[in-house]
Amino acid sequence: MEKEVIALKEVMKAKKRSDEFFPINWYKEKLEKDPVYFHEETNTWNVFKYKHVKEVLSNYKFFSSEGERTTISVGAKSKEGQTPDKVQLTSVDPPAHRKGRSLLSAAFTPRSLKEWEPRIRQVVRNLLDNIEENSENDIVQVLTGPLPAVVMADLFGLSGTDQMLFKKWVDILFQPFDKNNQADIEAQKQKAAKEYYEYLYPYVAERRFNLSDDIISDLIRAEVDGEKFTDDEIVRITMMILGAGIETTSHMLANTFYALLYDDQSIYKELRANIELVPNTVEEMLRYRFHMSRRDRTVKQDNDLLGVPLKKGDVVIAWMSAANVDEEVFENPFSLDIHRSNNKKHLTFGSGSHFCLGAPLARLEGKIALEEFVQRFSKIEPVEGFELEENLTDSATGQSLTHLPLKIYK
Repeated sequence: MEKEVIALKEVMKAKKRSDEFFPINWYKEKLEKDPVYFHEETNTWNVFKYKHVKEVLSNYKFFSSEGERTTISVGAKSKEGQTPDKVQLTSVDPPAHRKGRSLLSAAFTPRSLKEWEPRIRQVVRNLLDNIEENSENDIVQVLTGPLPAVVMADLFGLSGTDQMLFKKWVDILFQPFDKNNQADIEAQKQKAAKEYYEYLYPYVAERRFNLSDDIISDLIRAEVDGEKFTDDEIVRITMMILGAGIETTSHMLANTFYALLYDDQSIYKELRANIELVPNTVEEMLRYRFHMSRRDRTVKQDNDLLGVPLKKGDVVIAWMSAANVDEEVFENPFSLDIHRSNNKKHLTFGSGSHFCLGAPLARLEGKIALEEFVQRFSKIEPVEGFELEENLTDSATGQSLTHLPLKIYK
């Protein structure tokens, strides 16, 4: 079923890209004055407080992932670009959700993460080798953009000069659209999906006879209740994994460096002195600097669980990034604090049965990238004249940095 895509820009009414990139003032206003808010133009309920967001994400008996409307526009409206029915995880409720999630989780086991860590660390080191020391670099171009693409290509068991093709395809397939450019964007998505499908299918077919330690081989091996994936399904599933593994992780990493440059420059020096602070720093960046994290749910039965009368069929948008700055949960939530003891309670990766399967991998990439970078380079500085507004672009995660110049010192 083709779903209507809800235009979140109409809900926020951000006047500038930079307002959407970091809508902290809007979140603060809604948390204080309008925590359960009905937006007439999009016919949606919007919730911002931690307790409400968690309720909407977790209570699938009242708030369903199945519905006719969505805030997520990914993939393409073509055979090659559609996620297989078997793993339509974001639009199916438990218990039907169980089998698909179990099949897909075969690629994200603790064993896999342990094996992947040295491979990811080597990818990071290779990229850092190309950075010019004691000079100006664009961190998006030299590290945060290519890193997730190269990592995913490596974890798929692919290597070589084609790795950045994945980034190109993902940028297109996960590009949002509005009513004015929908037809053009959809044509681009279908072209990208066809190119990706034709590129990867031969690799999957060959890998079935030469299994290895990679995600494609894990998906080939996966079996739940006697059911396995076909080659066609694996190709389309990897397209979904790529989007989750490249777009969001690149956004997270770029925002981390933005925070180190423009939120609090003392953090970098502190990390240099105590590398053990890196994991908690990653969590704080996910809490404070990852925007915009949100999910939609459709009301399954009339209820007043959010303090307002909701009717069956109503759409509720849960703003996880707003919940991450709810002062009822986080002390001084509008400040960046890498020593925060409870920042792992953030809802950036969701909550309940639809908690993001790729969260451990994203955390691992963030941890390794930051560890390797701060140990290699003594200092970073912002570049004079940088204009945030001119270096942002529409993405599945809201506004993402296209460039972030900085001076890097050995």
